[in-house]
Amino acid sequence: MPKSDINKAGWEQSDFPILCETCLGDNPFIRMSKQEYGRSCGTCARPFTVFRWNPGTGMRFKTTVICQTCAKIKNVCQTCLLDLEYHLPTQVRDTALGVVSDAPTSDINREYYAQNMESKLEANQSGLDTGRTASAGKDMLKQLARTDPYYKRNRPHICSFFVKGECKRGDECPYRHEIPKNDELSKQNIQDRYHGRNDPVANKILSQHASRQGLAPPEDQSVTSLFLSSLPANATEQTIRTRVVQTLPKLTNSIRSIVHVPKTRCAFVNFKDRASAETAAQAWSNGLDMDGERLGVRWGRSKNAVALGSGGCDTASPATNSVAT
Repeated sequence: MPKSDINKAGWEQSDFPILCETCLGDNPFIRMSKQEYGRSCGTCARPFTVFRWNPGTGMRFKTTVICQTCAKIKNVCQTCLLDLEYHLPTQVRDTALGVVSDAPTSDINREYYAQNMESKLEANQSGLDTGRTASAGKDMLKQLARTDPYYKRNRPHICSFFVKGECKRGDECPYRHEIPKNDELSKQNIQDRYHGRNDPVANKILSQHASRQGLAPPEDQSVTSLFLSSLPANATEQTIRTRVVQTLPKLTNSIRSIVHVPKTRCAFVNFKDRASAETAAQAWSNGLDMDGERLGVRWGRSKNAVALGSGGCDTASPATNSVAT
């Protein structure tokens, strides 16, 4: 929509927010207030139309924190910044699907990028393309997805006066009287949550899922290799590397080597550091798809645990696997 004021040419106007069912609430007769250019977007810093509403009785008022263009680029809710399809943090979704956003994470060019994307995106179109993603990643997201609204997330904030022992309102206080938990999950910010980097909630979800799938990190911190089994018969070291890079685009420079053993149709993916190996294990919790086949993924063994330094691998017995370097 063209603006009469040239200074507002890059600002966003909208008639209704992009919200998930949880943030919208269970009240079918919700009332919203609308304020054009009420605040700057939490990611691109452009002024946008802000919406405010109460999602239900006993809940706190909620408001939109990012503009619609940024929400469409990542297919997320304007308030909680969770994925609209799976209701998961963007880091979980992007790790499972191997998606990398080209949105700038620094202050430079953020507003320019958002303005260009606004002209490219149609009214209800998402900027996230997941049409060619692997089925293993989608299976993982289906297992982790929240199917029902989680209205507990809309509860009032904790009363700061109660924490200091100074609240005198008792049961009439509209805020929660609880002692806050000072842990890693309480240290979140909009930028990390939106761009899917160092999100403590996402890290916890991915770590727990990997453990349930038998990919809990070994205690030996020197283990930085993952073992792939049931490779296609025509697989080569180059095709394996290409597939690994496709599913782990953020770890392209973190791969030390790939050792392929054609005779037993297995391979070792050696990473430069333990953190990269753990990220790969989380992304491949449900296996790795390659040429229509689902590969088995397990952690390699430490060199001290390998009997006689065997260089091969046995797809039927995890105990005989060894770390190849």
